Amino acid sequence: MKLYIDKIRKNVLVKVSSFNAIGVFVKMVTGLISAKVIAVLLGTEGMALLGNLRNMLSSVQSVGTLGLYNGVVKYISENKSSKEELISMLSTAYFICFVVTMSLAGWLYFDAGFWNDLVFGEQYSFNFVFEALGLALPFYSANTLCLAIINGFSKYKVFILLNIVTSILGLCVTLLLIWEFRLEGAFLAIVLNPAISLLITVVIIMNQKNFTKLLWVNRISLKYIKRFGSYSIMALLSATALPWVLINIRNLLINTQGANEAGYWEAMLRISDQYMLFITTLLTIYLLPKLSEIRSSKLFKLEVLNFYKIILPVFLALFLVIYWFRGLIINVLFSKDFLSMEPLFIWQLSGDVFKIASLVIAYQLIAKKMFWQYIVTEVLSLSFLYLSSVYLIGKYGFEGASMAHFFNYVFYFLILVLMFNKSFFGSDRSI
Repeated sequence: MKLYIDKIRKNVLVKVSSFNAIGVFVKMVTGLISAKVIAVLLGTEGMALLGNLRNMLSSVQSVGTLGLYNGVVKYISENKSSKEELISMLSTAYFICFVVTMSLAGWLYFDAGFWNDLVFGEQYSFNFVFEALGLALPFYSANTLCLAIINGFSKYKVFILLNIVTSILGLCVTLLLIWEFRLEGAFLAIVLNPAISLLITVVIIMNQKNFTKLLWVNRISLKYIKRFGSYSIMALLSATALPWVLINIRNLLINTQGANEAGYWEAMLRISDQYMLFITTLLTIYLLPKLSEIRSSKLFKLEVLNFYKIILPVFLALFLVIYWFRGLIINVLFSKDFLSMEPLFIWQLSGDVFKIASLVIAYQLIAKKMFWQYIVTEVLSLSFLYLSSVYLIGKYGFEGASMAHFFNYVFYFLILVLMFNKSFFGSDRSI
């Protein structure tokens, strides 16, 4: 027993998971407090509108950095010992992001009416949100690249510390703006918080002597422009397509079921987002750099199984607790006006089990730059999600949106298992 406990303690995944849990807990608490304030002060319609802005913002932020985050993490992991390669790669990433970010920021600021109609519809007038986003976008892009450098060097403690500090700061800004300006304040908080995070990131990164020498642009590499091309397309597909699919599903709910029903679905997504933070951050700070270094199918298989054995049982237990106390959770996190969302829990939680299992495998597509496999699986999954949502919402009402989430991730998981069947069930080979 003692040997088993010692083995667990020495497991890198366990160490990273334990420290990550602290950061996720803080981010979860701040997110839940924010959701509670929004539910009480802004209601279901406010929840739905903020959901549209969140989805749009994640898409725009990814386009602003051209989806280079994962590529930067991968190439830092592979070239840690080569200063010349690192400087060449990062200089290229800075240059690309500067050109794209400034172009997109200008479009957002000077054509705010177009973006308002696209995200909220002509019945709303929140042009100022997109003007503010245009001004804040360059700061967000700079912050994203700094975080990619930290992650690429596997400085997970620094990375998690940044998440903790920015989560607390973000909550303070959000509460202040909502209290003063209600819905408009909530919009501004969502837009400005990622940019404010740059201040914290710069302070911490300047104290990391190994990083500061990598922050200057002194050479542009055609080699890395070509290499980043595939990563950009891969990241931009999921980062832009998924948010817009969710916006269209939410708008479909508003138009066919009502704003309240769309608010229930958005509230369910907010709960899911909170516990999924643990998985997404763990995949980013641990699994992606790890898979980038792996060179054999046997080691890939062992890493996936290791993740399943350690992480999945914890989440299965958590999901059972969440489902059992769903009524209490709704009352605590939102209000009694949201109790109609109870039927969504079984579908969302079940779907998230398959989502976790799928993402662990899917990160291999990013780590090994499996371009066409990534494109095909994403297109199939997103198409299935949207079409099944349209059908199931029409047949079962707002509950159909969460049903579609479950069926989509079962479908996605089966596709990935089929795609990697040789790695899981065949003989060892180089990858």
